[in-house]
Amino acid sequence: MVILQIRNVQYQYYDGTHALRDVSLDIRRGEFLAILGPNGSGKTTLLKHFNGLLKPMKGEILLEQKSFKQYSSREIFQKVGIVFQDPNDQLFAPSVWEDVAFGPLNLGLSKDEIAYRVDDALSLVDMNLCANKTVDALSFGQKKRICIAGVLAMKPEILVLDEPTCGLDPAGVTSLMTLLKELNGKHGITIIMATNTVDLVPLYMNRLAIMYHGSILKAGTPEQVFSNIEEIRHACLELPQIAQLMQILRDEDHLPMDRLPLTVGEARKFLISRQHDNHSWPAIGLKYSC
Repeated sequence: MVILQIRNVQYQYYDGTHALRDVSLDIRRGEFLAILGPNGSGKTTLLKHFNGLLKPMKGEILLEQKSFKQYSSREIFQKVGIVFQDPNDQLFAPSVWEDVAFGPLNLGLSKDEIAYRVDDALSLVDMNLCANKTVDALSFGQKKRICIAGVLAMKPEILVLDEPTCGLDPAGVTSLMTLLKELNGKHGITIIMATNTVDLVPLYMNRLAIMYHGSILKAGTPEQVFSNIEEIRHACLELPQIAQLMQILRDEDHLPMDRLPLTVGEARKFLISRQHDNHSWPAIGLKYSC
C-alpha cells in the first residue's frame, strides 16, 4: 500500500534555483527507501516536502490518500518525522531526556505517557544510560541517535533522514544502519533516507530513487536501478564497489554473468557457483589503474 505520494512537485528557491522539477514518487508503507543522488541534486529539498517544512509551488503531496492540505501541520509532524543531517541543528534542550520529551510535551500528553514515550524511544536507540546527560557531553554518533529518539517519541509512521551516516566512522555507520534496519523490519516504520553513499543501498534498502538536477531519473529495486550503468554515470554516481569489481571481471576479463552482484555475499555466491559449474577457475587477469 502506498502511504506517501508525491505528484508533479515543483519548487524554486528565491534566488531562482529550480530545486525540484516535476517530481513524482510513491513511497510504500513499510519499505526502506533510499533517495540517492550527488550533492545539489535536490534530495534535502524533497525531504523537507515530505513533512511539510516546504510546500510545493506546483503539484501535490498525499499522505494516506489525503492531500497535505487536509492535515494540520501538527498532524503531519506526528505522522512524518524528519532527522536533519547535522544533529546540532536539531538538539537544543539542556539534557537528553528533556530533548526527547519536547515533542510529546507539545502534544499535551500526560506526564506518565510522556515518560513512557521518552524511555521507550531511548530504549529503541539504545541510549537509556545517557538520559540524564547533557547534550554537549554526547559524541556525534550519540547525538544522531538522540535526534532519532526525539522523532520516535512522536510515534511517527514515517521516518525521514537526511544523510544520517555523514560524519560517522565505519563502525558508527554500521551501528546506525543496523538500528534503522531494525526500526524498519521489526517495528514496521517506513523509512526514507537521503544518501550519496551507494554501497549502503544494496545492503539495507528495499528500493531506491535516483535524483539528479531536481528530477527523479529512475526508481526501483537496487537490482533494477544499478543494472543501467550509463544512467548511474549520467547522475554523477558510481556502482557499489563490489559491482564495479564484477563489472571488470565481466567486461575486461570476459567472465559471463547475467547480472552484476551488488554485495560481497552475492559476489561470493556467484563465484562459488562458477567454480562448482566449471570445476576450475577461468584465467582472470585483473587490471589495476590509479
